Amino acid sequence: MSTDYRQITFRSEGTDCDAWFFEPSPGGAFQRAEGCPVVVMAHGFGGTKDSGLDPFARALSDCGLAVFAFDYRGFGASGGARRQRVSMAEQADDYRAAVAAAARQPGVDAARVVLWGVSMSGGHALSVAADRTDVCAVIAMVPLVSGAAAGRLAYEQVGAGAIAGSTVQAVRSALSSRVGRAAVMMPLVGRPGERAALTADGYYESYLALAGPTWRNEVDAAVGLELGGYRVGRRASRIGAPVLMQIADFDRVAPPHPAAKVAFAAHAEVRHYPCDHFDIFPGQAWFEPALAHQIRFLSRHLAEVATVDAQADAERTA
Repeated sequence: MSTDYRQITFRSEGTDCDAWFFEPSPGGAFQRAEGCPVVVMAHGFGGTKDSGLDPFARALSDCGLAVFAFDYRGFGASGGARRQRVSMAEQADDYRAAVAAAARQPGVDAARVVLWGVSMSGGHALSVAADRTDVCAVIAMVPLVSGAAAGRLAYEQVGAGAIAGSTVQAVRSALSSRVGRAAVMMPLVGRPGERAALTADGYYESYLALAGPTWRNEVDAAVGLELGGYRVGRRASRIGAPVLMQIADFDRVAPPHPAAKVAFAAHAEVRHYPCDHFDIFPGQAWFEPALAHQIRFLSRHLAEVATVDAQADAERTA
């Protein structure tokens, strides 16, 4: 296995953000004279890097890739006075700052950046990749690409009453922040029937199984006002790098159909998994297949000398 990560602090919009940098295993097929590619990864909605990203990062590092996993402002070990606030625009800015910081690490080829995201950060990775020449690949795992579609799916699950209650909380939190008062917080995940952002059956147990020591089960309720306008598709056609889109066909968080449409616009390689949103995380049935597909995808597109085994694997799973 790879050695332990190195802790990095970088700045995003004047705030210190915390990251883990995993050195690549030496002698891999990804190495060039300029260095090796670096995978920049962050968690999804309300997540922190210590909540399930480590197994992905270490596996990619063991293959010879550098990995830079970070927390957004206001989450986990990162700074920021406004805690647990999910702003799609600000998180995309954090991604860009993380890319710049990752490119400065020793041994990294700054012209070969891989953007890696899961759930909401999968959407961010796709958005940030547009129009960039330093991004050499994108991995979007069960990506949330349409806030409106996610809202419709939530409506079907919890009904009008719960959605109306969440909207009231969102407005209250936004107004409170404008007058300098504390934000209105809501649980990120709860059991069915509870008031929380995610309440599908089994989600509470699945999320808590991943939760690391810096994770908190709350988010600023004001996110509901921004989420409806979140759309990734309009930038997807401007991604010049190869894209791997990993879709859970029975996803109750990130609707699969909008993800498939964005994949088409991005000319992405698409992998489908007969499972729900959390079933491709560490400890779940589809984690190993999803990780294997990521490694094969990166090997095909980035490795300097593909091994016979990697080529055979790619042909068998094409």
